[in-house]
Amino acid sequence: MNSYAPERVINGTFGEVWVNSTYMAEATALEAKVSIDKTEVNQTGTLAKGYKITGIDCKGTLKLNKVSSFFISLLSENLKKGKVTPVTIITKLADPDSFGAERVQLDNCTFDELTLASWEVKKLGEESIPFTFTSWQVLDSINV
Repeated sequence: MNSYAPERVINGTFGEVWVNSTYMAEATALEAKVSIDKTEVNQTGTLAKGYKITGIDCKGTLKLNKVSSFFISLLSENLKKGKVTPVTIITKLADPDSFGAERVQLDNCTFDELTLASWEVKKLGEESIPFTFTSWQVLDSINV
């Protein structure tokens, strides 16, 4: 027996993104992951390997339809001076048929690259911007 109804699966069509306080209506996808660095710990009396967390690596990618020069304007002047431009990203996923909404705030985000030009005849403009972040807060979660 299934423990959930199929309509409860969250549809990414209802995802939203804010960079600082700017709503990014052109966003088409966002992924943020925390990779866990572990160091092997040897122990006597067991054949199993043990592990201790020794760090984390926080990375993500923001994908958008290209409709403005938002990121060129946001990052260019600081990059020319050798400075980073930290931002706060808030992502929200709220499918009306799901059990609720999930919102996560990504703190101290810095972008890994800036595309100044990218186009092709008969192809819609897109941007895919990788970033790193140092911490996060779960603002809303779905608890069933």
